Amino acid sequence: MVAGELVQEHMPPDGITIARKSPELRGASERCADATYAAAPTATTRGETDTERELEQEKEVPADEREAMLPNGGGGGGEVGEKRLETRLYGRRFAVLAVFSLYSLLNAFQWIQYSIIANVFTQYYGVTNDKVDWLSIVYMVAYVPLIFPATWLLDRKGLRLTSLLGAGLNCAGAWLKCASVSPELFGVTVTAQVVCSVAQVFILGLPSRIASVWFGPREVSTACATAVLGNQLGTAIGFLLPPVLVPNTPDDVELTGHNISIMFYGTAAVSTVLFILTVIVIKDRPSLPPSQAQAVLPDSPPEDYSYRQSIVNLIKNKAFVLLLVSYGIMTGSFYSVSTLLNQMIMACYENQELNAGRIGLTLVVAGMVGSILCGLWLDHTKTYKMTTLIVYGLSFLGMVVFTFTLNLDNIYLVFFTAGVLGFFMTGYLPLGFEFGVEITYPESEGTSSGLLNAFAQIFGIIFTLIQGKLTTDYKPLAGNLFLCAWIFLGILLTALIKSELKRHNVNMGLDSNHLQAIPTECPGDCPSETKSNGVKLEHSISFSPETSL
Repeated sequence: MVAGELVQEHMPPDGITIARKSPELRGASERCADATYAAAPTATTRGETDTERELEQEKEVPADEREAMLPNGGGGGGEVGEKRLETRLYGRRFAVLAVFSLYSLLNAFQWIQYSIIANVFTQYYGVTNDKVDWLSIVYMVAYVPLIFPATWLLDRKGLRLTSLLGAGLNCAGAWLKCASVSPELFGVTVTAQVVCSVAQVFILGLPSRIASVWFGPREVSTACATAVLGNQLGTAIGFLLPPVLVPNTPDDVELTGHNISIMFYGTAAVSTVLFILTVIVIKDRPSLPPSQAQAVLPDSPPEDYSYRQSIVNLIKNKAFVLLLVSYGIMTGSFYSVSTLLNQMIMACYENQELNAGRIGLTLVVAGMVGSILCGLWLDHTKTYKMTTLIVYGLSFLGMVVFTFTLNLDNIYLVFFTAGVLGFFMTGYLPLGFEFGVEITYPESEGTSSGLLNAFAQIFGIIFTLIQGKLTTDYKPLAGNLFLCAWIFLGILLTALIKSELKRHNVNMGLDSNHLQAIPTECPGDCPSETKSNGVKLEHSISFSPETSL
């Protein structure tokens, strides 16, 4: 989708074309008066002036943005009709968000549970550090090829089926790990981790979809941040619990196996409960849309919807491509730091497995606070680009400080610098999701989020392998400087992004106040337009730049 234009795919059905009320379209609509419906419930005649029409429309705009006025999609037989489509917020949205956040938490816990006690697993299974690292990297490797069928499934079959697959595979992988507790069964635990990594494909792209489909415009960014928060909390618990549950007992292999078994069986039990809750709680969408931006989209893709064309539209969007690369750099850096944290701490501080986990916990918990604050700030100000750029810059400074203080032989200073790094680096994650939805609306949130996550996984794989090699062959300083250089490049790319808040403008009525429905059967003297499923948002609609209080 070219920046500044809206594509046709997700528009409302029933043979109407939504366009800005320009002078040309006014004339066209008068010639087609019997089949034209105004977006606002006002009646106009040939004798009214343009000023009178605009004043009448302004009076009819609802004070509450949740009460969206949309074109009447029915009205067959040439009858003139008008209808205000109702929007509503359901209490169930909090249950949906909570259940998703919890099974996302468990999936993230299973991702990091090996890496944070890598030394224990290398001794127990008799393998090298790089093989244990691959238990984390496999999450990133599996995501890249599977994200396209996963987002296609989300668009075609909806939120419920995608959630069931995510929670179900997560549960299956957890139980399979229980069968791998034996020094010669490393292959089984690898297989189980692969199953969990496939589950992640059906999880990471859902926060923006859940937020958009279930939550109102005044809470959508906070909801997205909360959904991302669940995954971050899982990483935090993954840093904290494994060193406590599985302490390093190199002289007692049976005790190590018993401790690993307790961790695996506990994870499997919790994942089973969450799968049952997913079956009960999560639905595709509420009965009524929560916002005007959702109300103008159909409940399901139109017959001529092309997933491939949707991908092409996103790739043509220059602002989104810049965001793809910058988001991939930042999130890939976070994945690399999380995976290699144990090795970095152990290289500078001997026998500090517990503190390595606690430092990881500090990093992620600080990031959770940053995520929520960033989500609240976005809902309040809608300054997406400014906030993203500032957080990106502060993440770079945090990485630089962490890099040069890691080897100062002061473990408490590392706690502080890791917290600062996590606050900004992890706090950036929901910013990228929401910024992507804004600049690509009305494309599917699942598709844009899926591509963002795919690039994050690609960069995560590359960064983890290179930083791991630099850390092993040289020192953690070399690997961290490598990440600093890339994050600085990400700042430059973020600064180049052109910010057009398309979804926000629709929710606030900046464009919808003058929307007008024009029948696609209009005579030949109406302005010619490319139609998709009989409906289109006119390309001439202009979007206001980023707004702030």
